[in-house]
Amino acid sequence: MSIGWYLAVSAFIFAIGAGGVLVKRNPLVILLCLELMLNAANLALIAFSRMHGSDDGQVFALIVMVVAACEVTVGLGIIVAMYRRRLPVDVDELRELHG
Repeated sequence: MSIGWYLAVSAFIFAIGAGGVLVKRNPLVILLCLELMLNAANLALIAFSRMHGSDDGQVFALIVMVVAACEVTVGLGIIVAMYRRRLPVDVDELRELHG
């Protein structure tokens, strides 16, 4: 398969994620859409790495996955803190965590 197919799938997944971030109001859905965007970037990195025959893109994709896991951990911690303090979960209504 050519690299164009990988990049087309990557662009499609990234567009779905970007649309979800712009449209949705639930913080959990926004985090999932951010994960979609990061996975689309990883797919593009691995496709370019495969095209050039080096492992640099794969190593960088692994680093991006570690950062994504940290982002989810911090984001879920903030969402749990919002639920415990009975703050509005709607992203448009939330202004700060008051603490």
